[in-house]
Amino acid sequence: MTDFTIILRSLRARLFSTVVTAITVAVAVGLMLVLLSMSDAGRQAFNQGTGNMHLLVSRDASPMVAILNGVFYANPPQRPIMWEKYQEIAANPLLEWAIPTQQGDSYEGFPVLATLPEFFTKFTPNENEPWKLREGRFIRGAKDPLPAGEKGPDRPDAYAYEVVLGSAAAKGTGLKVGDEIFLTHGINASRQLGAPQEEAPHVHKDFSYRVVGILMPTGSAHDRALFTHLDGAWVLHAHDRRKDADESVTKTTLADIEPGDRKITGIYLRVLTRAGAQGSASLPVVYDQLRRDSSITVAQPKQQIDTLFRIVGNIDSIFVALAAAVMLSSGIGIMLAMYNSMNERRRQVAVLRVLGCSRGRVFGLILTESAMIGVIGAVAGAGLAVVGGFLVAGVLKEQIGLSVTPVFSAPAIMTVVLATVALAAVAGVIPAILAYRTPVANNLRPIG
Repeated sequence: MTDFTIILRSLRARLFSTVVTAITVAVAVGLMLVLLSMSDAGRQAFNQGTGNMHLLVSRDASPMVAILNGVFYANPPQRPIMWEKYQEIAANPLLEWAIPTQQGDSYEGFPVLATLPEFFTKFTPNENEPWKLREGRFIRGAKDPLPAGEKGPDRPDAYAYEVVLGSAAAKGTGLKVGDEIFLTHGINASRQLGAPQEEAPHVHKDFSYRVVGILMPTGSAHDRALFTHLDGAWVLHAHDRRKDADESVTKTTLADIEPGDRKITGIYLRVLTRAGAQGSASLPVVYDQLRRDSSITVAQPKQQIDTLFRIVGNIDSIFVALAAAVMLSSGIGIMLAMYNSMNERRRQVAVLRVLGCSRGRVFGLILTESAMIGVIGAVAGAGLAVVGGFLVAGVLKEQIGLSVTPVFSAPAIMTVVLATVALAAVAGVIPAILAYRTPVANNLRPIG
């Protein structure tokens, strides 16, 4: 009989204890691997969405808040930027492009971003990867005719009431190309979460929007958004203003928009760069110029995300330490399980000694058995981590629209697995010493 056979039979003889202990180890290993993988994947996910933008201008309280609101749709910015200010900023000769955005409306809890067609032609959410359509088309500009063969309103302002859906928004709302919808004023988050409404939301019932396109997933928070033309957003809110002043108002057009209605909440900026380059030598100059204007907030997306992860990194360290503590407790669990079984196994050890096993061999058998529990738990934990990682990623995508792909690097997995096996082996030292010291004569006496 080989040593391996002896170990397997011993594990099967204490099957319940073996399974429970291995599960404890698997949970600890899985938790550690998920935390390590999500740490790297989270940073990659947050870098998605900022794309090829260099700067974000808003009037939020801080650059960090500006990025969270303007790129990740945490909340609609509360302080608007007037159109004249946008034109002043966009006129900077060092800028490659300046794209205005406006937030504030929603549809079934999903944020609406009003912008210009250039948002889809110049800004890319993932560096150099352009927007892609699953079906339909992008929003049009004021001078763009309706595509040949497409049925739809042919009035001159029809372009202003077209909407393109992000992939998550399309899935969450069930809308398809050709559907008509009415936007809601404000972000009605409680409706999306299924909570009761304290106050009926204001719906822009006088203006219907037609779905003209659905985007392919980008892996960014933009997947949760609905995109419309800025002119339509201005008309909607100008209509509310006019109706508050005169209840008899039933119709508002682009001609009724006043300078005070032309408001935006953010500006995506890209500084002039060489072809194929992402960075620009002019970026510090433009950043310094804009920061001198105290009426606006200027944020560098990558810088703010790095800052965010420096803060979150401390929390990650705490979670990793907790996972390490769980792993240590699983090692203690292995030691206790092996230790408690030694009273029942003294006779087995004595028989092995009589059959020719040396003390050293008995010591090695117990130590190897303990390590085997670690191996079983570590392998199961690696599988559990993969399943758990994708479950966590699914929850993050469903709840906040953040697409996170768990990154399980081979070196990290091997390090955690080897550390677990080593810990399990160390946990078997004390039970192995007890087996080593088991007196043969005392434990071969007849039972009873």
